[in-house]
Amino acid sequence: MKTDHRNTILSKNNRGFTLLEAVIAMAIFSIGILAVGSMQMWNTKNNTTGNFTTQATMLAREKIEELKTVSDLTALANGNDTIGIYTRTWEPSNLTSTSRKLKVTVDWTRNGHNHSVELESATRGNGT
Repeated sequence: MKTDHRNTILSKNNRGFTLLEAVIAMAIFSIGILAVGSMQMWNTKNNTTGNFTTQATMLAREKIEELKTVSDLTALANGNDTIGIYTRTWEPSNLTSTSRKLKVTVDWTRNGHNHSVELESATRGNGT
């Protein structure tokens, strides 16, 4: 009587993963995870920077709209104020006898770096 030993002996083509192959696969997977983590960190940093810039732009626009509502253009003068981390300055200057140019600058410092947003507009007063 012959017995079939094929089920108990592993063939050369069916040995599974070796330890070296498993380590290499883990290394490749780890590099991919580190790349995704780094990308996420930069994405968060850029979103935060964009939020600060948007807030500064909105503060500058708010001040320009406020200055445009002044009916007496000769009453407009240089000024500044501080809102949180932002310092807002404005400088009206004459364009013609009936209109003025408004320049508003918002500055802030974050992580040791100075940032600035500057907006300009022309006005004839009374919201125009």
